[in-house]
Amino acid sequence: MSNVVVLDNGGGLMKAGMGGERDPSCVVPNCTARPPSSKKWLLADQLLSPAEDLTSATLRRPFDRGYLINPDLQSTLWAHVFTNLLKITPSSTSLLLTEPLFNLPSIQRSVDEIIFEEFNFKALFVADSPSLVHLYEASRRPYGLVSKAQCSLVVDCGFSFTHTAPVFQNFTLNYGVKRLDLGGKALTNYLKELVSYRSVNVMDESFIMDDVKEKLCFVSLDVPRDLQIARKHGKDNVFRCTYVLPDGVTYTKGYVKDPDESKRHLTLDDEVPSSQRGENDYIEQQDRTDKNQDRRTVDLTKNEFNLTNERFLVPEMIFRPADLGMNQAGLAECIVRSVNSCHPHLHPVLYESIILTGGSILFPRFAERLERELRPLVPDEYQVKITTQEDPILGVWRGGSLLASSPDFETISSSVQNNIPNVPLLHYKSVKFAFRPRNCKEDEVEEVTSCN
Repeated sequence: MSNVVVLDNGGGLMKAGMGGERDPSCVVPNCTARPPSSKKWLLADQLLSPAEDLTSATLRRPFDRGYLINPDLQSTLWAHVFTNLLKITPSSTSLLLTEPLFNLPSIQRSVDEIIFEEFNFKALFVADSPSLVHLYEASRRPYGLVSKAQCSLVVDCGFSFTHTAPVFQNFTLNYGVKRLDLGGKALTNYLKELVSYRSVNVMDESFIMDDVKEKLCFVSLDVPRDLQIARKHGKDNVFRCTYVLPDGVTYTKGYVKDPDESKRHLTLDDEVPSSQRGENDYIEQQDRTDKNQDRRTVDLTKNEFNLTNERFLVPEMIFRPADLGMNQAGLAECIVRSVNSCHPHLHPVLYESIILTGGSILFPRFAERLERELRPLVPDEYQVKITTQEDPILGVWRGGSLLASSPDFETISSSVQNNIPNVPLLHYKSVKFAFRPRNCKEDEVEEVTSCN
């Protein structure tokens, strides 16, 4: 294990651990919250306690729209992670930190000051998410296309936004990056609005609605058909399900009332033709739901609400934001624009090496829907291959862990400390250093690809 702390500092979750490990030591919310019944602010892992009732909790986040706006709050959260969770001594440790693409210089300076002046880390290496995802996927498949071509298109659909970023030889091509201002936070907010308008006011229930979104939302493969089904009543509506809100007495977390009921929609897109499915499956399904009729009936003594088309309309924002009044391109079009911004020699490789990462791609059938949207937009002579990371939430951190334990990282460290020319040195503070790799320029990519 290396003496490097790897911190994937996302807007929604912080993933922190030691370089060289497969998984981080902690995955905690990057926020603080105060329940209405308490005067104490809960930090990070304290929010994950099953005993804490976070109903209508006041929430504070250091990030807004993907960028750090509250350095003091972030410093408090980092101190809790470093001291109480990782239990490290920063003065004898280096830090590998992720930062958003196109991060502002003023924010970078604030981060440097916190890392060196408040925590006294020995060294700081800053990386962007796409390059780490590319590095990890290339190492997992050393004989695959990503590794051989040293090229991929990373689709990072996270908490604050979605980026489509071409990566070439471990450098993110910044001129090819396209941003969609939609992520997990925007999807949760949209779900809040739908439920509040139709059922019960949940505008202040961020943690609860995150849970609803993660457990019940899915990507539709046929939106017009599903909208027709969602209008049906009773048993014919396979999307209808019930979520029970916490009461703060007998249970402090919300839950899905009938898990079997919430999965009925999965039979809609089976590969078996509908004529061959027959009515046996349907009858068997109805018998099972009839037995659970007492569980499915809305209990007026409990605070609960039903969901129908909200379940697929929320993830639909990522693919068709214009349908909801947003002046943004959908994810498939963002990918095409990103590829077209790169050198033509890279186009076939990029389409064949699309990597999905980020928590917002965990909706069922996300990759299948994206391929259906993307295929008509791509020239017929190009193949389209989409790979979902084995754990999209931890993919960036694992790439950072791999880099932190590699000989390349030690080479970078020694190069900067010895002040070798052509290394982008930011500043020295005694024997400490901070390093941010530069972005690859378009003329450099053209020069390399034209030699092949």
